[in-house]
Amino acid sequence: MLSRQDNELMCRIGAGTPMGDAMRRFWLPVIQSADMPEANGDPQTVELLGERFVVWRDEQGRPGLFAEGCLHRGASMQLARSEGDGLRCIYHGWKFAVDGKVLETPNVEDPKFKERIKGRTYPVREAGGLVWAYLGPQGDAPPFPHWAFMDQPDAHRINACAVINANFVQVMEGLVDSSHLTVLHSSALARTNDSELDYAKKTSHMQFDAAPKIEADETDFGFHYVAIRQTGDTRIARVTAFAAPCFIANANGDIWLAIVPVNDERCNLYHVWWDAEKRVGEEPLRSEQLLFVGLDEPTLRKYGMTADTCDSAAAMSLANAFGQDRAKQRGGHFTGFDSITQEDAACSVSSGAIRDRSQELLCPADIAISRLHRSLLACARAARDQREIPALRAASGGAIGISAEIGQDQDWRSLVPHHRIVSAQGARTERSQ
Repeated sequence: MLSRQDNELMCRIGAGTPMGDAMRRFWLPVIQSADMPEANGDPQTVELLGERFVVWRDEQGRPGLFAEGCLHRGASMQLARSEGDGLRCIYHGWKFAVDGKVLETPNVEDPKFKERIKGRTYPVREAGGLVWAYLGPQGDAPPFPHWAFMDQPDAHRINACAVINANFVQVMEGLVDSSHLTVLHSSALARTNDSELDYAKKTSHMQFDAAPKIEADETDFGFHYVAIRQTGDTRIARVTAFAAPCFIANANGDIWLAIVPVNDERCNLYHVWWDAEKRVGEEPLRSEQLLFVGLDEPTLRKYGMTADTCDSAAAMSLANAFGQDRAKQRGGHFTGFDSITQEDAACSVSSGAIRDRSQELLCPADIAISRLHRSLLACARAARDQREIPALRAASGGAIGISAEIGQDQDWRSLVPHHRIVSAQGARTERSQ
C-alpha cells in the first residue's frame, strides 16, 4: 500500500513534477524508427511526458526532435515546410536544422542575428530500431545506454509498440509481477505446448506453478528479482531486471521493454525481440511472434492500442467492457481476450487511469512491485531534493534477464554475477502463499 501523496509523487510526469524531472534526465525512446517520417517528409507531432514535440528527418535521413512551438512566436512546427536541410516555420520563415542551428531568419535584417540564437531541438540518437532523446538540462546528458539488441540488424530484431491508456507505473507493475502469469495468461500458456516459437518454449513451464518463490535485490541500475518454479525435479529460475526509470530486461533473455509515459494517463509500451542466429525480423517469424502475443497490427487496432486508435471508440473502456469477449470466455477461454498483451492491458486500464494504491493489499508474491515503487520514489525524491538521481550514471545496458535451470542449492544470483547488488537486506520472501 502507498499513501496518496507517494502515489502522486511516483505517477505524475509532467514538466516541473519530481518524477517528470527525473525521467527527463535519462535517454528515452521517443518513437520507433519505422514510424518516423521519411527523409525530408512531413513533420509529425508526438507527445512525451505530457509535452508535445515534432519529429522529422532531414534530406540526409538524420532524425530531429523539435519543441512543438517555433522559437520565434510559438507557431506549431507541425505546420513547418520540409526544405531538405531544415524545417521552415510558415509564420515568419525562420528555418532550423535538426541540431538546432538557425539557418535563416528572413524578417531580421542583421545577417549575424541567427548566429546568436539556437532552435529548440533536443539531443537525439537512433539505435535498435528506436529514436531516443534526452530532454533534461542542456549539457548534462548521461552516457547513452548500450543494450544488446542494439547490435542486431533489422533482420535479427523485432520492434513493436502498444499504446496503453493507463499510467506507466501500473503497466510496469504487470511486467515485474511473475505470479499473475500462470493465472491471467493460462489460456495463452496452454497454446505454448503446440508452438515452435522460442518465446513459447521459454514460457511453457509457467503454466504449472502459480506460486513461485520470489526474491529481489536492489542494484545500481534499479533492481532485479527472481521467480523460481519447481516442475517435478526441475528448478527453473527466471531473473528479470528493471533499469530506472522505465526499462525491463525480460527473463526470456531476448526481450527488452520500455514503458514511456505519453502523459499521466497514457504510455507507449515498446517491445524489442532479438536473435543473433535467427532472422526473426523477417517473415514468417516476425508475424508469428507478434500474433502470438497480440502485438500484430490488426489486434492492436481492434483494441484501440495504436497511436491513431487510442482515442477512438475501440480503445479499452468501461463502456465497451474493455473489449472482453464473454462468449469466448464461456466457451472455455480463461479471460476472453485475444492474447497476452490485451490481458495485461485490460488489467492495467480497468483499475483506473492512475490506480489508487492506498486501497491495495499487497502480499508476499508482490515483492518486485514493492521494489519497483521504492526505485521510482527514490528517483522522484532525488530530483525533488536536487540530489544525484539513482541509476542515472549506471551502466544499465548490462542489466539482463535470464531463465535457466538451477540446482537445488544453487544461488540464482550466479546467473547474473555482473549485476552489482546495492542491498539485498529485507528483499527476500519465501514461497508465496
